[in-house]
Amino acid sequence: MTSLATLAVHAGRDDLAGLGVHVPPIDLSTTNPVPGVDSGGAAYEALATGGRPPADGGLVYQRLWNPTVARFEDALAQLEGTDEAVAFGSGMAALTACLIATVGEGKPHVVAVRPLYGGSDHLLATGLLGTTVTWVAPDGVAAAVRPDTGLVIVETPANPTLDLLDLAAVSAAAGAVPVVVDNTFATPVLQRPVEHGAALVLHSATKYLGGHGDVIGGVVATTADWAARLRRVRAVTGGLMHPLAGYLLHRGLQTLPVRVHAQQATAIELAEWLRGNEFVRRVHFPSGPLVGTQMSGPGAMVSFEVGDHAAAARTVEAVRLITHAVSLGGVDTLVQHPASLTHRPVAAEAKPDAAVLRMSVGLEHADDLRADLEYALKDAHR
Repeated sequence: MTSLATLAVHAGRDDLAGLGVHVPPIDLSTTNPVPGVDSGGAAYEALATGGRPPADGGLVYQRLWNPTVARFEDALAQLEGTDEAVAFGSGMAALTACLIATVGEGKPHVVAVRPLYGGSDHLLATGLLGTTVTWVAPDGVAAAVRPDTGLVIVETPANPTLDLLDLAAVSAAAGAVPVVVDNTFATPVLQRPVEHGAALVLHSATKYLGGHGDVIGGVVATTADWAARLRRVRAVTGGLMHPLAGYLLHRGLQTLPVRVHAQQATAIELAEWLRGNEFVRRVHFPSGPLVGTQMSGPGAMVSFEVGDHAAAARTVEAVRLITHAVSLGGVDTLVQHPASLTHRPVAAEAKPDAAVLRMSVGLEHADDLRADLEYALKDAHR
């Protein structure tokens, strides 16, 4: 079996030798010549209804298909161990497509386990897309499933508490209902949800997959049947990924394993240091039996609590090397206050503790990050 490190470098590049190139080309065409009226029409119909390009009909239009984006999709599917993957303009567009697809099948009810990313929580809570949601604890999934339940949605590690869910147990409880797993924090380097029963694996590709804070995208890795349904939604809603984003994300996958392992090593060191810091009352960092089994490691996200809201605000405002900003998974370390930012729209009963800070550990030297955190924590508690 080819290792994930090798797949990350070579996946999605099978056609390059035949093209006579070494680096994937960027196809920016918004429209494409069609060989004939009948074949072009057949291709349009196939692509607009979620199919793949026929051999003789052309690609027709970028909203329906783009070769550069398709290379990224093929590569991510290989890394996640799924049949196919479908890319979108953002992670929220990817989740939206999943919800629209299940509503279109007459199953608008969703079972969801909190915590989720604040944007996901907000979308589900509003019912904006015609869905209804039942919020449950992990052990409440089976009891919440109804005849009209179309999806079970979970995130592990969870945002921002980094709680872990047993995906095999959740999948068993969901029965025939497809389980959507937000795998943004873990990435396929540390966790492959389909191996534990998930049907759809969601990523905000903006984060670790791109890895440099310069591209926005979303992707769902899944079965061929679900991929066709999602492509149909993408075609009719226009939630496509731009080719340049597809190129940058495909390039980002090449260094994904190296980045994640290096960031994780520093995160482990910082989490241990934070546990011993006098100004930190609690550290959230993945541990327990699921680390080493479901996940191959704890990842590079660290959340920690510092006194109260005021202390948390002063801490993030005092960092000098670390950047006070939302998002995560890039080469530089970011810290933010979830209750005020990413989880601001979340209902009061599900909002993170006001003392919690979420840190995405980058590729800086651990000593420099530790010194910056020490300065900020001391400054916040003067």
